Amino acid sequence: MKFIINNTVNQLCKKHKTKNPFELADCLNIHVFFHDLHEEIDGFYRCEKGNRFIAINSNLSETMQKTVCAHELGHAVLHEEVNTLFLRKNTFLSVDRLEIEANTFAALLLIDQKTINQGDTKACIAYKNNIPIELLEFYTFSEGR
Repeated sequence: MKFIINNTVNQLCKKHKTKNPFELADCLNIHVFFHDLHEEIDGFYRCEKGNRFIAINSNLSETMQKTVCAHELGHAVLHEEVNTLFLRKNTFLSVDRLEIEANTFAALLLIDQKTINQGDTKACIAYKNNIPIELLEFYTFSEGR
């Protein structure tokens, strides 16, 4: 699945000439809103009656808002019609796979391979790419970087 996600990210970025998740959302006609959400909610993606939107907690740092946008964009692109909020709240179905795929999408979108040098620590890579270090868990590093 990681190969498919990687191809999807590459095609989107090439087609729209950007890796910025906010710009990509705009290109895909996905409306992004910032709201004062509960502290446990970073954001969510919804599709209602053909209208697609991403809500992001306005209390997050800019780095986290960008990361959340990339993650939710992953849901919008990979799981367009799936309502993970509903599944999590009203069923016993696991949404872990969907969350991992959205995190993988975000990592592939936000991490620039060109910034990574052999010997870089995870903290260094996260700093260079302005992302939370936890996102690196979903990124596969190429051999011979």
